[in-house]
Amino acid sequence: MKETMEIIKLEFGNATIETIQMVLIAMLAAVVFGLLIGLVLHLTANPLFYKNRAVNAVAGTIINIIRSMPFIILLVVLLPLTRIIVGTSIGAAAAAVPLSIASVAFYARLVEGSFSEIDKGVVEAAVATGASVWLIIRKVLLVEALPSLIRGLTVTFVSIIGYSAMAGSVGGGGIGDLAIRYGYNRYETGVLTFTVIVLIIIVQLGQWIGDKVALKFTKR
Repeated sequence: MKETMEIIKLEFGNATIETIQMVLIAMLAAVVFGLLIGLVLHLTANPLFYKNRAVNAVAGTIINIIRSMPFIILLVVLLPLTRIIVGTSIGAAAAAVPLSIASVAFYARLVEGSFSEIDKGVVEAAVATGASVWLIIRKVLLVEALPSLIRGLTVTFVSIIGYSAMAGSVGGGGIGDLAIRYGYNRYETGVLTFTVIVLIIIVQLGQWIGDKVALKFTKR
């Protein structure tokens, strides 16, 4: 028990910071690029906007390929790209690369689904008034889909927390790495239990905040 507490005191702070760094980078990538790609998928599939089967098929296929890969395999496949971008394949910065790509692909599909759920009558009415596509995106699509987009982002956050822990198995740093190095490899059951509890708390907190924010915008 004493050894477990010493490990937690020495390592947990840095591991938590690394996990936060990885997740923040991945979530930022999801918000920016996932939202953009999801919007492109929706616009190129909708005859009211820029229906383009070729663009939609290519983008959709790439997204599907990334999403179909187990994250541990994606980590390995992206090692060359990770080395090019950050100069190493070990540590939190390296793990952030595959985490970001996975989060973008995951959220893009959720974004596309959120936009597709909008009442077609509302969109058709906006088009009939002669509003520009950009205006419809800002004032109709984003506004109407906002609660669903927030829920999708919450789901993405929960998944990325799990992926970040998995990254620890290949030296990705963070809480997952702490659990693997000490809890699993050194048979420190106390450390393993502690990290699992912390991850559960983070996920529950993230889910609670996401649900509250989504509900707030739903009531508007």
